Amino acid sequence: MKELLDQIEKLTASFQRDACSQLDKGNKAAGLRARRASLELEPLLKRFRKLSLDAANTK
Repeated sequence: MKELLDQIEKLTASFQRDACSQLDKGNKAAGLRARRASLELEPLLKRFRKLSLDAANTK
């Protein structure tokens, strides 16, 4: 679970940086990277949700 959280944190930071770059500077390439990061985040967040529910149900 720790590994998954680290991956989510890294990808979220990358998304945030690129999204802000697009918004502030109008950087189109950064917007593309941000959209790609959002697509990569989705399965990680779904996996986190599943692991979190499993952990809650086993306790």
